[in-house]
Amino acid sequence: MIQVQSIDGLLLREMVLAGAALLEKNREMVDALNVFPVPDGDTGTNMSLTMASATREVNAKEFTRADEAAEALSKGALRGARGNSGVITSQLYRGFAKALKGVDNITPVQFAAALQKGAETAYKAVMKPKEGTILTVARTIAEDAVKQAEAAPDDYDALFTVILQSGEAILKRTPEMLPVLKQAGVVDAGGRGLLLIYTGYAAALRGETIDEASAEEAASAAAEFVDDHDAIGEINFAYHTSFQVCHMKPEAQSGEIDHFRRRLNRVGDMVQIEENENGLSAHVHTNDPGRVLQYGMELGELTQIDVQNLKEARREKEAQEARQHAAEPPKPYGMVSVSLGEGFSSILKDLQVDAIVEGGQTMNPSIEDLSKAIESVNAETVFVFPNNGNIILAAQQAARISDKNVVVIPTKNVAMGIAAAVAFQPDLSAEENAQRMDEAAQKVRTGTITYAVRDSDFENMHIAEGDIIGLHNGKVEFKSDNVHDVAIELLKAIVTEDDGLVTVYYGADTKPEDAEALGAEIEKLCPDCDVEVHAGGQPLYYYLIAVE
Repeated sequence: MIQVQSIDGLLLREMVLAGAALLEKNREMVDALNVFPVPDGDTGTNMSLTMASATREVNAKEFTRADEAAEALSKGALRGARGNSGVITSQLYRGFAKALKGVDNITPVQFAAALQKGAETAYKAVMKPKEGTILTVARTIAEDAVKQAEAAPDDYDALFTVILQSGEAILKRTPEMLPVLKQAGVVDAGGRGLLLIYTGYAAALRGETIDEASAEEAASAAAEFVDDHDAIGEINFAYHTSFQVCHMKPEAQSGEIDHFRRRLNRVGDMVQIEENENGLSAHVHTNDPGRVLQYGMELGELTQIDVQNLKEARREKEAQEARQHAAEPPKPYGMVSVSLGEGFSSILKDLQVDAIVEGGQTMNPSIEDLSKAIESVNAETVFVFPNNGNIILAAQQAARISDKNVVVIPTKNVAMGIAAAVAFQPDLSAEENAQRMDEAAQKVRTGTITYAVRDSDFENMHIAEGDIIGLHNGKVEFKSDNVHDVAIELLKAIVTEDDGLVTVYYGADTKPEDAEALGAEIEKLCPDCDVEVHAGGQPLYYYLIAVE
């Protein structure tokens, strides 16, 4: 039972850590709620990585005031937002923080009102909001929460009972609102992810243990550890601290090492601990390296101690970049493109794209990733190609926070991005180029070929796990037990007598000789079209076939 009557900054932090941990634990389950049975369902991953960024920010210091903790959460979520679900989650926190300005301790009435403000902010961030999505779940929960808080202004236990019951009820109704969900036999993935976060909130308030270590490490559990100092936005922890612990004390067993890891997470971020034959290696970014070293000495003797001032290194780098930019006046135009696959990246670079952001179907880049790429281009106007429908919203948010003139061309795949880059004319105005690029991109029709990750039924077609499937216009239309047959059927559906070019981009798991053989067969089937075959290098998808 929840006995608290108000939530301060420290408790709000614990609630969010628990929500992030519970979401991370169920990330694969949320990913699996993808409408189509393709191997790149990423809603859970995107939301978890967004929450990881939020938790890193709120862990930066001990926020005792609720409004300060909420503002940190909003800032971190926006910076790390990935995919549509992640961007919407960040907007929920943005509205939540706005509603709590000046609030030291949150009452149930204020908490419910903040949820409602979050839902309103998220709706406004989406150009064409759809019902039956995470937006509907957030709004309905907030509306029911406000009614409950008005009825019992001091009862958090009753409030969260209603929040969770309301969430489950509206989630079950999402298939009725979106036919594609009903057809796939799933509920909305984003809505399920949000309800997991709120369930974590309730668990923290009730004193229930999800997993203390998971809660504190949610910020790093979802992503591969990469200590890229240039990728850090605002530096909250100034000292990169790493060392080796050797000659471990007899009492330093696994329990003590887990305790050591949790202690490091409380005083910093980017925590990485690896046990080895000599003891263990430790890495953390912290504002108190002395305390970190003391923690290590409790386990054994320290060697290979390395402490670096990240803020000073950042100042030197920024000064160098400023000198370079001062010497080089900005050019009129620049281009930024998202790409996943060495082949695609190479093609885009050949087309004079200035900055490539790694990401795509299997890993959507964050708003911060896109912002860094935009700012790295020394140009007055920067055109951005998201190359994925799930990245467009993040790109638009990155454009809004930039001081440059940023134009997002809403490309939904790399083939469309390539067509847009080809259409660029340096002697035209930004408006004329944007129109040319968008028109060129929209003329491209594509089909993709991958495999099914689960049994599914779609428009009277039964798909078994492992089937090769072809997607046309984003929908599964063909299946077979081999890639070749799906490719030919897909081609026949896409190509018309007015088309003049077919481009085959083959993936990382496709042999070049198979791709060339397919290209030769397409030339025979489409004698009036030029046929090109290129290595895309994309994972999971055997082919992306573009027609224009």
